[in-house]
Amino acid sequence: MNPYSQMPLSRREFLQKTGAGFGGLALTSLLQQEAQGASSLAVKQPHHPARAKHVVHLFMNGGPSQVDTFDRKTSLDKYDGRTLPVHYRTERKTGVAYKSPFAFDNYGQSGIEVSELFGQTAARHIDDLCLIRSTHCSVPNHPPSMLEMTCGDPIQSRPSMGAWTLYGLGTENQNLPGLVSLCPEGYPGRFGPRYWGSSFLSGAFQGQYIDTQFTQIEKLIDNIRNGKIPAAAQERQLDLLRRLHEEHVRRVGDEGPLEARIQSFDLVFRMQSEAAEVFDVSREPAYIREMYGDTVHGRQLLIARRLIERGVRFVQAWTGKGIPWDHHDDIMLHRRDAAKWDQPIAAFLTDLKQRGLLDETLVLWGGEFGRTPTVELPAPGTNKGFGKGRDHNNHGFTVWLAGGGVKGGHIHGATDEFGFKAVEDRVHIHDLHATILHLLGLDHERLTYRYSERDFRLTDVAGKVVDSIIS
Repeated sequence: MNPYSQMPLSRREFLQKTGAGFGGLALTSLLQQEAQGASSLAVKQPHHPARAKHVVHLFMNGGPSQVDTFDRKTSLDKYDGRTLPVHYRTERKTGVAYKSPFAFDNYGQSGIEVSELFGQTAARHIDDLCLIRSTHCSVPNHPPSMLEMTCGDPIQSRPSMGAWTLYGLGTENQNLPGLVSLCPEGYPGRFGPRYWGSSFLSGAFQGQYIDTQFTQIEKLIDNIRNGKIPAAAQERQLDLLRRLHEEHVRRVGDEGPLEARIQSFDLVFRMQSEAAEVFDVSREPAYIREMYGDTVHGRQLLIARRLIERGVRFVQAWTGKGIPWDHHDDIMLHRRDAAKWDQPIAAFLTDLKQRGLLDETLVLWGGEFGRTPTVELPAPGTNKGFGKGRDHNNHGFTVWLAGGGVKGGHIHGATDEFGFKAVEDRVHIHDLHATILHLLGLDHERLTYRYSERDFRLTDVAGKVVDSIIS
């Protein structure tokens, strides 16, 4: 006698079998959403030939200043300490022009000017970088701007760029998560997992958060080890779970959500062996570890290289918990944060290049917005009154791309003479996302998902590919 045949109908099964009416229609919609995640991590063919296979997003959360890093403005030297001849609307009150306190120099065959803050990166790789100096976003506030940069929408909960990438392409290594978010000391910003979340897409596309302040695998990834039962017993449990699932499918038909959960259990089991190896940077030769530096961000980018080398599709690398680049009080603190990144970024790009991975890996650097060319005026509750900081600026800032089919040693667009507003060849975040998807072989207008009776996409109803930066 089949013991399963006497089991009562669950609510889900009842609705499936009596699926007429609104309840059945709603259930069908829910099942459709998650069913697509069951096998979607398998590699898929792109819409057109891809230039890049992987993405690494170096996120300078908090908003680095464009006029102190990659967009020098000599007009600020002229007007330093004086009122600018134009009025800019900013989030808070700002005062006189504030010239950059950092030295700039020309680098590489392209002769592009870059601040001393990223001198190592510029000296070794400026001819690999494509600087987009005309980036702009919708709002000058951290949480919504971080959402827009990572998920394409500053307000609503939407799938992250990494989740959309997995939805469109799958991932090459089924033993590791296809989307990994590396951030030390806790979640960045206010919304944490939403920045690498899957929202209404299947949970199969959700990113895995790694706290890179730690070096031990048990602290890097929660519950990666099962201290209660050995691996053989775990495998027998999973075998039983699969058999129960097969019997369930035989009785009531396939259920995408259940299959997705079974696959997630399998992934976690497989990760116990492979993840321990990939996150152990001590396996790297000493000269490689020295090149990156024995720091949080040095280890972080070395882990990023090891992940994409093993087929992980999308990696986020954050500066840290909260909004560390947010220097309202004293822009000189940029020196501290840039020093954490300059050597690791230069090493990362060198390492990718030497291994032949840069051509197939698209690297994105930047924050959620930039900063004002004027000094922020002291105000209660906003700063300490140093008079040396800059306010948020969403109207114009710089991001750069490297590898993955973009032009190296190239500048796209420009801000005005003081570095406040993008005025030439403007690139909105939707345009940036459309271009990244294009380089991955995905048409941003075709990469859609039906949810709540509407077709959604990463770029919403906007975005255009910036063809002029593609090599």
